[in-house]
Amino acid sequence: MSKIRTKYVCSECGYESSGWLGKCPSCLKWNTLVEEVDEAGQVSDARAALKDLPPAIQLSDVDAAEGFRVSTGSAELDRVLGGGIVPASMVLVGGDPGIGKSTLILQVCSNISSKKRVLYISGEESIGQIKLRADRIGLECNRLYMLSETCLERIEAVLERDKPELAVIDSIQTMYSEKLNSAPGSVSQVREVTGSLLRIAKKLGITVFIVGHVTKEGAIAGPRVLEHMVDTVLYFEGDRRQDYRILRAVKNRFGSTNEIGLFEMGDKGLADVQNPSSIMLEGRNENQPGSVVAGLIEGTRSMLVEVQALVCPTSFGMPRRMATGLDYNRLAMLMAVLEKKVGMQLHSFDAYLNAAGGLRIEETAADLAVVAAIASSFRNMPVSHDTVLFGEVGLTGEVRAVGQSEKRLSECARLGFRRCVMPAGSARSVRDNHGLEILPVNTIDEMLQILF
Repeated sequence: MSKIRTKYVCSECGYESSGWLGKCPSCLKWNTLVEEVDEAGQVSDARAALKDLPPAIQLSDVDAAEGFRVSTGSAELDRVLGGGIVPASMVLVGGDPGIGKSTLILQVCSNISSKKRVLYISGEESIGQIKLRADRIGLECNRLYMLSETCLERIEAVLERDKPELAVIDSIQTMYSEKLNSAPGSVSQVREVTGSLLRIAKKLGITVFIVGHVTKEGAIAGPRVLEHMVDTVLYFEGDRRQDYRILRAVKNRFGSTNEIGLFEMGDKGLADVQNPSSIMLEGRNENQPGSVVAGLIEGTRSMLVEVQALVCPTSFGMPRRMATGLDYNRLAMLMAVLEKKVGMQLHSFDAYLNAAGGLRIEETAADLAVVAAIASSFRNMPVSHDTVLFGEVGLTGEVRAVGQSEKRLSECARLGFRRCVMPAGSARSVRDNHGLEILPVNTIDEMLQILF
């Protein structure tokens, strides 16, 4: 008879303890250890199965051509995945409720089902409810197979019997294994189900898409080990009350994690946005103090984003600093550089910074635009509407060079901008200015003298 024991597992990192602890020793989170009943079975002798092991293969004999990727039918999703779906891979898609995860996955299944066998396994909705959504957005799902099931053992049997090229699990928090006594969505269940699906995906060559819930902090619900087990982790960002959604890869073993995909939610589901710069600049108020356009690179794509700043006298003893879409610590650092190197007295002013369009900016090339927007709002002097800025700002006030300058300039010229303020180090390597007036600067003092 197997021995039953109780253990406590951290819901954030999967750390196990024999007793309850208020603070997890691994991830240092408070009140995350959950009691679970663990049924420990007997460990089999692995040496007895040596005769059934497959032979090892030389790495040089493996064909790793890029042609084996499968297109999802969405150019934006293919871009985020690194060129398409890699067979026998596992992709985790997370996002807020109602953001469009299931809709995007259903559209992908509809596109691929015309060429390959696709199995959609739902643990949250009935097959009739999924059919209603497919009819509402006008999808052709004649060759798409559906299954409403939450038991892992039954799902494994169906996968081994039908052998689809693509399988979807919606969602991982609703699945459970009969081997464990814990409830669906618990740390042990999520870990066991994901591990079993990963093994069967690699064994049968099945690509598996997993839909995951997120916590109130925006992270995938369940243990952090879940993200380590899968090959790709995608996050859906955006306000579900707005039309535009951003898909970002935070982990990708087969591509870049800097790529983003932009979608528009409409009556026919999620549609690709081919020209994100025009979306980000839509509704821009030209010649307004505090509004500056930054030339950024997201993965392989060049984008122009409006950076807005509002600087006003504070009504409290401690001035407020708020940043939406940009790093708060970066904002505080750049304001300190303006005070020290330019003499701008910002210590008694509130500062609010915003990246228009809902984009989260992580590239340091936006520093020069942020500094210009703060100075523009502080001096109440607008920056010319046909000017774009990019460059990294150091603590001594210098403007450092950034890469892919010509790609940024090409996007600026395509959207009708005429001037570009950029680092002098980047300007020296530019061969084609695309008809733009290049204004190289070495310090933020030079930049402010050019703009104001």
